[in-house]
Amino acid sequence: MTQLSPNFSLAEFIRSDTAERYKLDNTPPPEVQARLQRTAELMERVRELLGGRAIHINSGYRGPAVNKAVGGVDSSAHTQGWAVDFVCPDFGTPFKVCEELVASDLLFDQLIHEYGRWTHLSFAPAMRRQPLSIASAAQGYVKGIVPISTGR
Repeated sequence: MTQLSPNFSLAEFIRSDTAERYKLDNTPPPEVQARLQRTAELMERVRELLGGRAIHINSGYRGPAVNKAVGGVDSSAHTQGWAVDFVCPDFGTPFKVCEELVASDLLFDQLIHEYGRWTHLSFAPAMRRQPLSIASAAQGYVKGIVPISTGR
């Protein structure tokens, strides 16, 4: 198993239920793997900000076929190795995680509270430090980190 950083492996960043279900190759090319290493290093800082608690990656790298299968946009930072969707249950809800990260000095491109179910964090080079929330595709994105009811 290739370790990208002390607490994150390449396997965590490329694992995909969709890739497994449709038997799609989700192996990143070398230039993307180098970005994944940088992303993993930045996620170590996120882990520190969340009190050293374990982070569970739901989605990291998505190859073009996997990205298409999940309905991702062509310009998704996931396809470039810059983005991670994750949860940190021992810290709290995705909303609480987003609040903590937006209040920190962490540099990021986008921080998105997605559907009340996970945190999307992108380290794409623009580093706009753009916080957003999305409750549904129909409603679209709103600026800022806002609470979202998951209906559970």
